[in-house]
Amino acid sequence: MPFRSAGKPGKPGKPGEPRHQDAVHHPRFARRYARLSVAAETRMGVGAVRDRLLTGVSGRVIEIGAGNGLNFAHYPGSVSEVVAVEPERLLRRLAVEAALRAEVPVDVVPGAAEALPVKSEAFDAAVVCLVLCSVRDVQRTLAELRRVLRPGGELRFFEHGRGGGRAMRLTQRALDRTVWPPLSGGCHVSRDPVAALRRAGFTLGPYRRTLLPEKGPRLPTSYCVLGTAWPAGDAG
Repeated sequence: MPFRSAGKPGKPGKPGEPRHQDAVHHPRFARRYARLSVAAETRMGVGAVRDRLLTGVSGRVIEIGAGNGLNFAHYPGSVSEVVAVEPERLLRRLAVEAALRAEVPVDVVPGAAEALPVKSEAFDAAVVCLVLCSVRDVQRTLAELRRVLRPGGELRFFEHGRGGGRAMRLTQRALDRTVWPPLSGGCHVSRDPVAALRRAGFTLGPYRRTLLPEKGPRLPTSYCVLGTAWPAGDAG
């Protein structure tokens, strides 16, 4: 299953510096993703994973790479507000429509993951969901998330990346060097989200590795991880 991109080319600004709202523009991929992602909610069990990802989250939340807003229906009533950042214009328009149907307040805004257009220490929680695969700079993105989280704030993550045996990992690396990113809106299949979180100074809480789909053929995008992390020193 191809996952959408949350950030791609364009010269990055300074941390916290807004970028042009259309710094990311993948109209063909966005249309394909919007169609496939809705089908994956039930066929691949992604909807149930979104429930697990967001259970217990509370307060003011920032979600980066919100895509077409499929997470919005899964936020619990303990959330006071969601600021959903999405740089791709078609997906952002679909996210606005989803926000109108949400049971919690959702504000959809343009912006890039590497330069979030929000104040520091403004959020109780941050959410990344199938997005670190496609940001231009993973470490810069995670540094931004650390910047915008309040002391004691938590990061909820559900990501796909490196996995499987030697043959699968070689395939993932080959795809990343060749056809996969241009065909999939900047997505990479061989990144390691858990290692990236640790390098960025996050302390990992409980997390579990899972497969999508759980049954059936193993795809380069099948190897996922779901969990919680905190900026180092704030764990628990």
